[in-house]
Amino acid sequence: MNLMNQRNLFFTLSACVVILLLASCATVKNYPHNKPFIFDNKVLLDGNLSKDAKKRLTNDLMNYWDDSLKAQKLQKLFFFSTIKNPPAFDSVNIGRTKKFMNAYLNSQGYYYAEIKDSIPKFDTLRDQIHVTVIMIIHIGKNITIDSVAYDLTDSAMQKLALQNFKGTLLKKGTPVNKQIISNEKDRISSIFRNNGYFKFNKEDIYAEADTTDRKLLILTLDPAEQIKLLSEAASIRKENPKWDILIKQKPIDDSSKLEKYYINKVFYYPETKLIDVPDSLLINNNLKRITRNDLTMFYSEGKFLIKPLREHTFLRHDSLYNETMYYKTINTLGQIGAWQQVDARTVITAKDSLDLHLFLVPAPKQNYTVDLEGSRNTGDITAGNLLGLSASISYRNRNIWKQAIQSVTSLRVGTEFSLTPPNNASQSLLQTLQFNLSHNYSFPKLIVPFQRWRYLKTLENKRTLFSTSASYTDRKDYYLLRSFVTSWGYEWRKGNNTWLFKPLNIELYKVDTLIGLDSLFYKNPFLRNSFRDGNVVGSSLSFNKTFNSVSKPEESHFIRLGFEESGTVLSLFKSLNNQVFSYTKLDGEYRFTHKYLKSELATRFFVGAAFPKAGQAMPIFKQYFLGGPNSMRAWGLRQLGLGSSIISDTSSSSYTDRFGNFALEGNIEYRFTIWDLSSVKIASALYVDMGNIWTLNNNPSDPNSVFTPARLGKDLAIGIGSGLRLDANYFLIRLDFAYKVKDPARQTNDGWLDLSNIKLRERRSNGVEINNLVFQFGIGLPF
Repeated sequence: MNLMNQRNLFFTLSACVVILLLASCATVKNYPHNKPFIFDNKVLLDGNLSKDAKKRLTNDLMNYWDDSLKAQKLQKLFFFSTIKNPPAFDSVNIGRTKKFMNAYLNSQGYYYAEIKDSIPKFDTLRDQIHVTVIMIIHIGKNITIDSVAYDLTDSAMQKLALQNFKGTLLKKGTPVNKQIISNEKDRISSIFRNNGYFKFNKEDIYAEADTTDRKLLILTLDPAEQIKLLSEAASIRKENPKWDILIKQKPIDDSSKLEKYYINKVFYYPETKLIDVPDSLLINNNLKRITRNDLTMFYSEGKFLIKPLREHTFLRHDSLYNETMYYKTINTLGQIGAWQQVDARTVITAKDSLDLHLFLVPAPKQNYTVDLEGSRNTGDITAGNLLGLSASISYRNRNIWKQAIQSVTSLRVGTEFSLTPPNNASQSLLQTLQFNLSHNYSFPKLIVPFQRWRYLKTLENKRTLFSTSASYTDRKDYYLLRSFVTSWGYEWRKGNNTWLFKPLNIELYKVDTLIGLDSLFYKNPFLRNSFRDGNVVGSSLSFNKTFNSVSKPEESHFIRLGFEESGTVLSLFKSLNNQVFSYTKLDGEYRFTHKYLKSELATRFFVGAAFPKAGQAMPIFKQYFLGGPNSMRAWGLRQLGLGSSIISDTSSSSYTDRFGNFALEGNIEYRFTIWDLSSVKIASALYVDMGNIWTLNNNPSDPNSVFTPARLGKDLAIGIGSGLRLDANYFLIRLDFAYKVKDPARQTNDGWLDLSNIKLRERRSNGVEINNLVFQFGIGLPF
């Protein structure tokens, strides 16, 4: 090892020591001078636990220190923390902490845990006597469920519980804890309340645990045999403790709890004010009313019709009271958008009848919003360094035609300016100018011819969407794009699944190519097919699903699948073949998040493919692109790809956007908090982005842009990075920086970074200068 390497090793080790020392540093304020005070707390678990379970229990137990034994550390920044008003150490307080921790462990099913005597550790620093209190716990075995049964005194309830036994949360072999038993009581009481038992609640049932070993029930007159059985039972309880769980019904002191209730009438108050008291509205005789069968609406100004209220009410006359449908009605009415708050009250009108009163506070009918946006596209090519600015104004009406129909009208103006000094006098500062005008309607129901289809009644958040938009884009010296888009679609949700189906989607496009783009066509004729006039007439379907793992609630999953087609029907008319783009487009996305105590691990995978009709190319506005603040952050927006092609890398043009009809991307990001100020968090992340875009069409003039499985390893781009995030709960500002570890356009070392010659900027063989380190500014998380 040469002298230079020895010095580097020495400084590295020294830095590690300094960091470790800083990690234990804390500023103490208002401490008792020359007296022992609590400086730190530790919990050490001993037992056969998984790594995740041990970490969870340790973190939870830290919340059960008695206040007189806990060091309150605040304002953490990197390795620093502040301790204010630390309590003086008194060993008498250790007993209370043991009781608190033991009670928590019992609630988690650890009834055989042993908490050893606490070990206080003393350190002296000037007039400070630091005490670190360490609690050592032998966790023991967790009690598991051996069997589950129901024993309810009411025969109808017993039958109902047994019919739904398959859904029990108390599975054989599952660890016993108070939370899972409480959840099972919630599940059973919810079953009863969904079947008319309006007055029944979880407090009317309880769980009884039988810990008796059946061997002890064997009769024997031999004292030695009896001692042996007792010894074996004690050993089994310690090594493999199991309980039999029996769900029982408490003695009923109110017979109405066993009564099934039915809905009598439903009343609406759609003009309720925030200051109104529901009791006063119930007896207000000055309100006007309109009645439709069993439904009555009270009003004073006539702002709403009863129709949208009726269509989103899931409890009707003579139906059994159903708590799920009760909350579904409240939530659905609240999500329409016409009302900012929805409350409900049930009133018993007879021995087995209920009236439902719904109080709806209208949202402001109309409002205007103005949005300003900015983006910085630090592209790889110097001439592609752009600053984007846009402004939009929107007008929203939440109650069109008194039927809670939503409408939004928006006007958006966007520009892109070149931040690079012009190469010649003809190069303009303004690179892109865009105008967009849109108008959308959202009807709070599905407008379909088969309204009586029973399946429709099981759907939630049903909407019919109609939208139109017109846009004009002037890409200086390259093209003029004019478009008109309209669509008719349906959106609905069922459980965790959300669907969006557009049976009709029409998009009309007119493209005028200018001299700058014509020169690119000369170099790459294949590009010409993507910039032609044409129309999209087709349909689309998308599916989203969000769910948490049942066994691991800290894990969440998101799945999105999309399908889009154009020209399938119109291709039957040969006269329209040259006027309508014909293609099929498929894409899918999966996201996974695992939350830890103060950090989380997030991953994302995306794949998309578009298949144009033979002889056609995908229109540019339907192709994929990567790069920017939300994908492949080591590349500027639309600056990655295609494959390992370098045709787009030319310093003589300011047009370097790349589009493809096949995209593949994977991301993994570890997010963590640096400084927590309760209302604002300073956070960071470490991440890796991998992916690229390609064309699926044969392109003899640029074969490196075509996707082939054999070239996937060479074509895959990899970037790593970190950044800072300012998280204020309701918004997040992000500044990321990323480095190109593997750039398919890099002609040396198979695109990989040369660790012996790391450069922030490099010049390629074609004379183009590339930024290996890219900064990205974003709003919100990247995924």
